[in-house]
Amino acid sequence: MTTSLAGRVALVTGASRGIGRAAALAFAQAGAHVVALARTTGALEELDDEIRALGGTATLVPLDLADGGGLEKLGPALMERWGRLDILLANAGVLGPLTPLGHASEKEWAQVFDINVTANWRLIKSLDPALRASESGRVMLLSSGAAHKCSAYWGPYSISKAAVEALGRTYAAETATTPVKVMLVNPGPLRTKMRAEAMPGEDPQTLRTPEELAPHLVEIASPAWRESGKIFDFPQGKVLSPQMPA
Repeated sequence: MTTSLAGRVALVTGASRGIGRAAALAFAQAGAHVVALARTTGALEELDDEIRALGGTATLVPLDLADGGGLEKLGPALMERWGRLDILLANAGVLGPLTPLGHASEKEWAQVFDINVTANWRLIKSLDPALRASESGRVMLLSSGAAHKCSAYWGPYSISKAAVEALGRTYAAETATTPVKVMLVNPGPLRTKMRAEAMPGEDPQTLRTPEELAPHLVEIASPAWRESGKIFDFPQGKVLSPQMPA
C-alpha cells in the first residue's frame, strides 16, 4: 500500500462503478479518505467494503448530481467535518442520445447538460472554499476525445464535454495564484458501461481498463503535481496544452 495521498480527503463522483470506482479504490490504497458520491446506495456499500478490505476509509454520499440543493450543501458539510477538501475527481457523466442534433429532444439535451456541465459547475461553486483551504487542492474533470472530434450524431455529449473543458480551464485560470491545480482528463476508450452503450458491437476485451488509468489519477491528485489548466491524455500517456487560437 502506497502512501502518496496519506491524510488527504478525496471526493469522487460516480464512485460506484467504472473510472470512479477504480479511482476511489486507488485513492484509498494510496492513503486518502474517500468521500464516495453516487446514486446507488447498494453499490456504494459494496465499494466501502472493498475500501475497508484494503485498509482504507470512506464516507458514503448517496446523491443524484441532478440534486442541486444536495450539491450546494456538500461543500459546507466537508468544511464542517474536515476544514478542507484536498482532491475532487468530477467523474460522473451521462452519454445521452446518439442521434442527429435535430432529433434530440429538449429533455434529452437538458439531462446531458444538467449532469455533464451544470452539476460540475455546482460542484466547483460549492467546493471552491474547501479546495482553497487545502495546502494542495487538486481537481480533475473528466473530458473526452469527443469534445474535439465532434463526430456526427454525438452532438449533446461532444458539446457538453467541450463545455467541461472550458469550465476546467476557466477554474484553472481563476485559481492560478493559489495552491489549487485543475486538470482535465481524457481517459480514451475504456472498458466501461458507458463505452458499451456507445459502441455495442465492440469487443470490450480489446480495451484498456479503468484500473489502468487509476494510477495516473493518483499521481495528478498528489501534492507533488504542478500542472494546471491542461489535459492529461491517457491514450497518449502525456499532458497536452489546449490548442489556443493565433
